[in-house]
Amino acid sequence: MIFFNHIKSDDQALRLLSVGILAGLLVLAGGLWWVQVVNGREYQSRLEAQSFRSVRVGAPRGRILDRNGVELANNRPSYDVSFYLEEMRKPINDEYDRRVKFATNAFRIQREEKQKSLGRKLTKDEVRMFRLSKEQKDEIGLQSRISVANNFTTSLGETLETNLTLDVKNFTNHYIKSRSQPFTVLKDLQPKQVARFEEQFGSVPGIELEMRSVRQYPLTTTSSHLLGYGILSREGESVDGEQAFYNYRQPDFKGLVGIEGGMDDRLRGQAGEKSVLVNYLGYKQSETVIQPTLPGSSIVLTVDARLQKVAANAIATRGPELRGTRGAVVVMDVRNGDVLAMASSPTYNPNYFVTGFPAGELDRLHDEEQKPQINRATYGNYFPGSIFKIVVGMAALEKGLDPDAIFQVPPHPRLAGKGAFYIGRTAKMDQAAPGPYNFKRALAKSSNAYFVDAGRRPGVLEEIARLGQRLHFGELSGIQTKQESRGIFPSLETVRSRWSDGDTANLSIGQARVAATPLQIAVMIAAVANGGTVYTPRLIQRIESQDPLDASASTQFPPGQVRDQLGVSARTMRVVHDAMLAETEDSEGTGHAVAGIPGFRIGGKTGTAQVADEKNRIEDHFTWFAGFGPWENPRYAVVVMIESGTSGGLTCAPIARDMFEALQNLEKPQPLAVNNPR
Repeated sequence: MIFFNHIKSDDQALRLLSVGILAGLLVLAGGLWWVQVVNGREYQSRLEAQSFRSVRVGAPRGRILDRNGVELANNRPSYDVSFYLEEMRKPINDEYDRRVKFATNAFRIQREEKQKSLGRKLTKDEVRMFRLSKEQKDEIGLQSRISVANNFTTSLGETLETNLTLDVKNFTNHYIKSRSQPFTVLKDLQPKQVARFEEQFGSVPGIELEMRSVRQYPLTTTSSHLLGYGILSREGESVDGEQAFYNYRQPDFKGLVGIEGGMDDRLRGQAGEKSVLVNYLGYKQSETVIQPTLPGSSIVLTVDARLQKVAANAIATRGPELRGTRGAVVVMDVRNGDVLAMASSPTYNPNYFVTGFPAGELDRLHDEEQKPQINRATYGNYFPGSIFKIVVGMAALEKGLDPDAIFQVPPHPRLAGKGAFYIGRTAKMDQAAPGPYNFKRALAKSSNAYFVDAGRRPGVLEEIARLGQRLHFGELSGIQTKQESRGIFPSLETVRSRWSDGDTANLSIGQARVAATPLQIAVMIAAVANGGTVYTPRLIQRIESQDPLDASASTQFPPGQVRDQLGVSARTMRVVHDAMLAETEDSEGTGHAVAGIPGFRIGGKTGTAQVADEKNRIEDHFTWFAGFGPWENPRYAVVVMIESGTSGGLTCAPIARDMFEALQNLEKPQPLAVNNPR
């Protein structure tokens, strides 16, 4: 207690010094009590708010190219105007002070009038009624921010000559949750607008012109189903190699279907991370890059953009006009399974998923009849109809059918000029006329009666099932589009145990118990054309780094991956090839619309499958053409399927002809460009 002894000392100077020290200690203790006890929670919340925020930064997305390097999907720069709220604090504070001063003066006038009416001074409780409360100050702060942001937005719209208004709800939510990040006001400025912005707002604090990468599809609708689409997502889950939690995620493109969806993990690259230091008010103080972004890899496809354009145009302009074209085109290299073109209709513009949909376009996208989002080339179960007679014919030939033997198609008892086949005692109509048919004529004229009889021959049904298994009907091919159907095909066990004569008849003409996608039919035609090798369809050639000097990330997808062998004889193949040529070149053939291309003979088969409702009433048709060429040395398979077509010969064969002509033109030597000397 020496300290208190000094206070009691007779030495006045020592006593005054001790009293002063004691007073200082008391003041210090009071200050500590005020900070730690009275305002402890407030300072603690400020300390917690003044912290580092992790930000996930999306990587530039990889390109998608055709086999010749033509860009099918890439990224373009978009110039956006954003508000940085921390740099706008001065005009916001000025507006806040002005509004507070106005409100305070209004309260002062009201207080004086109240005091005058009472004829006395107001009590402390009464005076408090004429002071701004915390809630009122917060509301003034909110209105100040909105007012300043709205003024800037209006001025910006006038300068850039665009109708621009502030979304107050989004702005308020952004201020509450993400004020350390920029608030985007206007996206995708035109070059003229960029110049005006730099001239008028280039030096205005808090308003910045920023460039971001935007996904785009230069060929618009041409390859929409093949490429697919994606969405901009802020809330996507972290992927392997990233931390699980971020305070903030910059908008990131996520592929959903098509190549964009199937190869999203390689296209999206590796996201970066930065750390943002924010103060207790939530404004950004500084930022540090923790991990830079790594661009996504480029995907090189097997398709040829020139063929893709022809396919998309042909199916859109030559299909049925009344209800709109619904169908698909697939072109495949029969020598290795490469997909050279794959188009579906109706189509959509994948750019709209990034930029927004024009009026009415979103409703069209969800049309239940047209279903534009469906890739009909790989998704959907379609009865193959008469093109399946190729498989039935091979099975029958392998089981001893004599292709030159004559089968007499009987006349229909009630329909003049039509042939007939029977299920039990019931006569079914054959589109072909009654009369004598050998194999070639039966395939060319697509006689149902002939092939139903062939399918009923001993051992043929089981052989059909075995060929279907080797062609992998009813199975996925593994194509990287995230939109593929298995199809329908009976197993050997099914045809041996749970089967009827009517089932055999329907299977023999490609109805009811068999369904396939155009891609599966293309695999079938390619196998027939090349002599029996069933290839796995290849859509991707390689994956490569966007850095041309970096070969470490390159992944090759080798061509010619053999999936199976048909196992049929060379004799059977010759008979089928000859019959398919007769289909297109004989005057009786149903596919003669593809004939007559100089120097390019085609073997093919048309088909029309009926679609019935639950009461067996015909409500629609699937029409087909499936063929290969050149006939002497097959290189290409072309498959066309149109829903609600007139017939395979009238609706699909002309589209196939367009494709074969395009293929022939691509094989012609291209003239060399000659530079004229100056």
